[in-house]
Amino acid sequence: MRNHLCFQIFFIQFYLILFGVSCICQIEQQSILIRLKNELQFNSSLSSKLVSWEPNAADCCTWIGVNCSIGGQVIGLDLSNETISGGIDDSSSLFRLESLETLNLAGNNFNSTPIPSGFGSLTSLRNLNLSNSWFSGQIPGELSHLTKLQVLDLSSLFSFRSLKLESPNLAMLIKNLTQLKVLYLDSVNISAQKSDWCQALSSSLLDLEVLSLSTCQLSGPLDDSLGNLHSLSVIRLAQNNLSTPIPDFFGNFRNLTTLHLGNCNLLGTFPSNVLQLQNLQILDLSVNRNLHGSLSDFPVNGSLKSLVLSNTNLSGAIPESIGNLKSLSRIELPNNNFSGRIPKSMENLTQLTYLDLSSNKLTGQIPSFQLCKNLTHIDLSRNSLSSIIPSAHFQDLQNLVLFNLRFNTFNGSIPSSLFNLQQLQKIQLSNNNFDGVLTDFSNPSASLLDTLDLSSNKLKGQIPKSFFQLRRLNILLLSSNNLNGTIYTKDFQGLSNLTTLDLSFNNLSIITSPIPLLNLPKFFSLKLASCNLHKFPKLQNQSRLINLDLSDNKIDEEIPNWIWQVGNGSLSYLNLSRNQLASLQEPYFLPDLAVLDLHSNRLHGAIPIPPQIATFIDYSNNRFNSSLPETIGVNLTFAYFFSVSNNSLSGEIPESICNATYLKVLDLSNNNLTGSIPQCLIESGGGSIGVLNLGSNSLSGRIEGIFPSTCGLNTLDLHGNHLEGEIPRSLVNCSMLEVLNLGNNKMNDTYPCSLRNITSLRVLVLRSNSFHGSVLCRDQQHNKWSNLQIVDIAHNEFNGSVPTTCFWQWEAMTINDDGEQWSNKHLTFPVLQLNNLYYQDTVTVTVKGLELELVKILTIFTSIDISSNRFSGEIPDTIGRLTALYMLNISHNDFTGSIPPSIGNLSQLESLDMSSNNLTGKIPSELTDLPFLSVLNLSYNQLEGRIPTGSQFQTFQNTSYKGNIGLCGSPLNKICSTSDVIKPKHTTTIFGDSNGYDWQFIFTGVGFGASAAIVVGPLVLSKQGRNFWDKYTNKIVEIICLVLGIHYAAYGLFNHDENETQDMDESSDEDEFLSEVDQSKGRYCVFCTKLDFSRRQAIHDTKCTCFDQTPTLSTSVSTSSWEVESSFTKL
Repeated sequence: MRNHLCFQIFFIQFYLILFGVSCICQIEQQSILIRLKNELQFNSSLSSKLVSWEPNAADCCTWIGVNCSIGGQVIGLDLSNETISGGIDDSSSLFRLESLETLNLAGNNFNSTPIPSGFGSLTSLRNLNLSNSWFSGQIPGELSHLTKLQVLDLSSLFSFRSLKLESPNLAMLIKNLTQLKVLYLDSVNISAQKSDWCQALSSSLLDLEVLSLSTCQLSGPLDDSLGNLHSLSVIRLAQNNLSTPIPDFFGNFRNLTTLHLGNCNLLGTFPSNVLQLQNLQILDLSVNRNLHGSLSDFPVNGSLKSLVLSNTNLSGAIPESIGNLKSLSRIELPNNNFSGRIPKSMENLTQLTYLDLSSNKLTGQIPSFQLCKNLTHIDLSRNSLSSIIPSAHFQDLQNLVLFNLRFNTFNGSIPSSLFNLQQLQKIQLSNNNFDGVLTDFSNPSASLLDTLDLSSNKLKGQIPKSFFQLRRLNILLLSSNNLNGTIYTKDFQGLSNLTTLDLSFNNLSIITSPIPLLNLPKFFSLKLASCNLHKFPKLQNQSRLINLDLSDNKIDEEIPNWIWQVGNGSLSYLNLSRNQLASLQEPYFLPDLAVLDLHSNRLHGAIPIPPQIATFIDYSNNRFNSSLPETIGVNLTFAYFFSVSNNSLSGEIPESICNATYLKVLDLSNNNLTGSIPQCLIESGGGSIGVLNLGSNSLSGRIEGIFPSTCGLNTLDLHGNHLEGEIPRSLVNCSMLEVLNLGNNKMNDTYPCSLRNITSLRVLVLRSNSFHGSVLCRDQQHNKWSNLQIVDIAHNEFNGSVPTTCFWQWEAMTINDDGEQWSNKHLTFPVLQLNNLYYQDTVTVTVKGLELELVKILTIFTSIDISSNRFSGEIPDTIGRLTALYMLNISHNDFTGSIPPSIGNLSQLESLDMSSNNLTGKIPSELTDLPFLSVLNLSYNQLEGRIPTGSQFQTFQNTSYKGNIGLCGSPLNKICSTSDVIKPKHTTTIFGDSNGYDWQFIFTGVGFGASAAIVVGPLVLSKQGRNFWDKYTNKIVEIICLVLGIHYAAYGLFNHDENETQDMDESSDEDEFLSEVDQSKGRYCVFCTKLDFSRRQAIHDTKCTCFDQTPTLSTSVSTSSWEVESSFTKL
């Protein structure tokens, strides 16, 4: 539009020049221009216009940048991009060109000087362009004198030191500019106009066609008066905090061709009527996260060329009618919630050049883009797209530059046609399920490919030789696949432009050169984790290396001292973890690394002093046996993560560690540290630290200091020391605490009721201390630990009853209404979220007397251990609410009463220990409903009666029940009397006489029996009849068992008569059908079941043979009597 109006203004001049009409420059006008040139400050070596103005030239109208009228007066002056830096003030010769109609000073640098008021004297001006000329300050009011102005452009690309409209404000500036059709004020500060800027525009500029006020600090809402500007064809209001819905009257701008409202904090629903504007060509509503709704149908033969709706909250399907937009060249819809399939009609958008649908929820296949031959950019990453991609989909896209399908679920082979697109520069297909073999392709040396990312797939085979001939390749990422073969470091010598290489986590073997190779690429990032390296690659010549990862290999050398000089000081990331490194070659000097990871090696001696600017240091799982340096804190000034756990460090924790004020994780666990916990670590370090793990040392004394009110601790692990005293009351300030482990110390305190308001608590371990008293908090104010999943307060001196209400609070130990537990993630602490760096919490639980370390704590794992205390009273029946509980140990207490039948509701329970109490009564038959129970201990109580049978109870030994003299039945040797028989859980009373006989049923039975004898007798007495009877009886029983989920083995299957064997073969189709019966309907046995945490259920091993499972059919002639008697068995 701007160019269109300029053409109109200069049309007469161009017309005169075109037809040779003479317009000789007036001498006075020429002298003014010469004086102007001498006044202006510009760089003559970069000038293309001013430098050509010569005083002796005959006609100034022929000078570059000068246009004249018929009478020889200068009416047009274009000095844009002339490097002018000064020389224009109110006395400038410029303002003596009184006939000037067009003035263009755009693209110069006036060094933030104000706009001279002299511009107001050029009253003939129709077009004034001062854009991007680095003027600043108040726009002079004299510009309002330019009443003939049709185009005004004071815009800037940057708001830094920009122009402003305060006095005069916008309304005063444009009050007299009634002929204005084009207004560009981008980056001009118009905040003084507040929210009435719409009224100011609509009252003065009724003929306005172009309105561009991006980044003007405007505020909303959009007033209805803006709708009076019916001639508007371009509206640009981007990057203003309008905080308003898009008004409906925008749909009435019939001339609208461009609407740009990006990053305006738009609210409400997407306006469907805007999409119906037939002349609309450019629509940009990007970066408006509060704009929601869906896309309506697009009009037939719409004019839309660019559709940009990225980073909004739009949802629903992309309409199939998008294929109506035959002129559409750009589609940008990333970071939304669009779902469904990509419309197949997109295949017909032949003008399409740019397509970005990334970060949505799109599913299904991708359409073929064979007809979209102008496409240069395809980004469909971070969706749920799937299926195999036919190679023909892309074979004709010869203009394609970028192809990105990362983070989807595509499978099959990677389309080979991609590698034949000579203009293609980036192929990004990582994090999919591609599983084919990579093949060689033709003419790789002519390819422009600079980025090839195929990481995190299931690709197999060897790396094609063609990859090593991609001369322009800059980034090669093949990590986390199933690639195999041997690669020599010399193979990379031909890739001179390669800067980033990642071959980690494949089945590759990399053979290093014995000497440094001079022609190797100069890497910025080299990652060769898990590449079967046995020696350090010779990298002494790598002068630009920033990231180096050689972790998870088999390097058993000492760390060479030359490695610290790699990169000539640019090395920032070094990961040598999970090798067999034994020592560091002396002498060594650590460079300024940001990340140093040496964990899980065999390093011994003194720990290396960390680099002073390091943010991540991990020395854990080694054999370092020194003490922590006294000045260690000075070297942790910028550290976020520091771990030396699982070493043999001794001595005290130095006070200087409190200087590490940015630490989020400090892990000194599993060492031989002594002394007390530095008080400053509690008081000053608690403000930023998220994980403090000092467990399994020999620390002593009390926990001194006050946790600050800004405490950010997520994990406090001090277990396995010799700490004394009480839990600091100030720990209540740590409102985000998730893990509290004080087990195995010498602490003497009461139940931590003061922490009851920390709702985030997930793990509470106080075992093996001297905690005492009741767990009932005073004033009936019980804890609010709804997220609690592991409770271990065993081996203390707690007494009294267990409150029934506490089990109502622990929601994380229940299964919700949908049959799912609250969450199933690992319990972690995010150290650096941008780098996906997390600290993994661990905890030790006790099962059947054995300590089990949970290296990764799933949030679905739940356990309660209150054993070895002095609890008394009855077990609360409310424990049956904890339907997600895996382990329950209440042994070695003084509980009385009966076992609550509600324990039968704990459907996930695997371990139950109630031994060494004073429990009485019978074992509830409801316990046989626990399908995963593998550990049971009810010994040394006062239980009586028959032991229930069935389900998992068949697997338990007599040690589970010893010490209960009143119990009888299997597996005990004591035989139960008739009175000990446990009645079924559900009994039905049938009416009968007082003697207990139901004569109606007896006579009915006798009648049926006699009739059956008459019919069945002849069949039984003859062999042919027996076969007939067996065949049809088996079929009836098979159908009944199939419905009940019972695996049925017919009696005839164990009769190895030759004829019957033949019948069995003929009925193989029926057997195959029966084999497909859902295996999950039967019960599981402990020997054939394992817990799958990822699926939150037990997985039965179908190949496993339980003690009571249907015997596997054998070709052996002999058949045991047990097999014959057990002709069908329910698993």
